[in-house]
Amino acid sequence: MPITLEQPVIPDLYELRDKGLNWPTILVLLILHAGAIAALFMFSWTNLAVTLFLLWFATGLGISMGYHRLHTHRSYQVPRALEYLFAVCGALTFEGGPIFWVATHRVHHQKSDRPGDPHSPREGAWWSHMVWMLVGEAKHSNTRLMAKYAPDLAKDRFYMWLDHYHWLPNVVLAVVLFAIGGVPMVLWGICLRVVIGLHATWLVNSATHMWGSRRFATHDDSRNLWWVALITFGEGWHNNHHAHPTSARHGLAWYEFDPSWIQITILKRFGIAKSVKVAKTNTALVDREAA
Repeated sequence: MPITLEQPVIPDLYELRDKGLNWPTILVLLILHAGAIAALFMFSWTNLAVTLFLLWFATGLGISMGYHRLHTHRSYQVPRALEYLFAVCGALTFEGGPIFWVATHRVHHQKSDRPGDPHSPREGAWWSHMVWMLVGEAKHSNTRLMAKYAPDLAKDRFYMWLDHYHWLPNVVLAVVLFAIGGVPMVLWGICLRVVIGLHATWLVNSATHMWGSRRFATHDDSRNLWWVALITFGEGWHNNHHAHPTSARHGLAWYEFDPSWIQITILKRFGIAKSVKVAKTNTALVDREAA
């Protein structure tokens, strides 16, 4: 049987289209995108190296290994200090705090491509990619509301604090980068890095529910898309993931490159990662035809 994550039924919270624009989020994204464009005129190899490292640190460790596979689906366990570190890394992406991110993703799995899914392409490609965040209430600022859908994290004071102050790690990082490399390094290490990470993550919400191949007969439109997997540390094997949500391994075939899974196996070999859940590659195997 596919691995599943038992959760309470979640009501439709994301009926957002008629609630106006979310101006705080829009303004932050406009500033970040403007900074990312400006960064391109201040290139240096040092800035590029710092950006690539921070992209791995924030999106790779923070989103793929942290917010997603660890905090949302509990596909493996690590010591509490490392779990907290992964959460701080996730906050560096400007994708909200851990409680907001986990709650939203759990809603997505329960309502995937049905009414109530916060970001289904059935509501439009751009809606699923980013517009869903630009309308309605800024739920990432309502920790108490979102905590109802991530009660396991809400019991922990650190996660409650980080969800409320999820912007703080980037402020601290910006100060450090400015001290090291001035404005150009801030634009590269914050603005450009965040924009790349955001759009890479958003492609999992949009592109991998529209294009690619389907190995498993899931009840949604999830698909495996190799190029999204390459830029998201293995998250693009999305049909595999929806078939086996709590599997720590998303790339279930030898040719499905999954950097996060490789890193989890390294942690397991050193005795750091435990209780690692892995789906069998031949479970519920169905068509591999592209859409």
